[in-house]
Amino acid sequence: MMFVNRINDQKDLEKAFAIRRQVFVVEQNCPPELEWEHEDESVHFLATFDGTPAGAARWRKTDKGYKLERFAVLKQFRGMGVGQELVKAVLADLPADADYIYLHAQIQAMGVYEKAGFKPTGPEFEEAGIRHYKMVLG
Repeated sequence: MMFVNRINDQKDLEKAFAIRRQVFVVEQNCPPELEWEHEDESVHFLATFDGTPAGAARWRKTDKGYKLERFAVLKQFRGMGVGQELVKAVLADLPADADYIYLHAQIQAMGVYEKAGFKPTGPEFEEAGIRHYKMVLG
């Protein structure tokens, strides 16, 4: 069974941070100082698979609109729909008046976001040493 829940306590937030540390800092060699920013202004989510932490994500309001960020799925849970469920849960949690919804997608993850209705816009760019595209819902 897979569940995605909005995080409401420090214990679950630490589980989400551990997932992000493993995926972004350990696997993808992102600088830790780039990984840990905007935490207090973000709404965080934790995905579990059979009770085991499997993925994490967040959203936050920016001066441009609502940005979905930090989607991370542990290697052993990839290809099982965890990313798709995280995207659905995060989108469902946004305020009803959220009109501009966007994200910065790593190239290898673009398909997950395209299935949810996001479309690439603008040129490819590099963020934390990884190739990305800006994607907008709609």
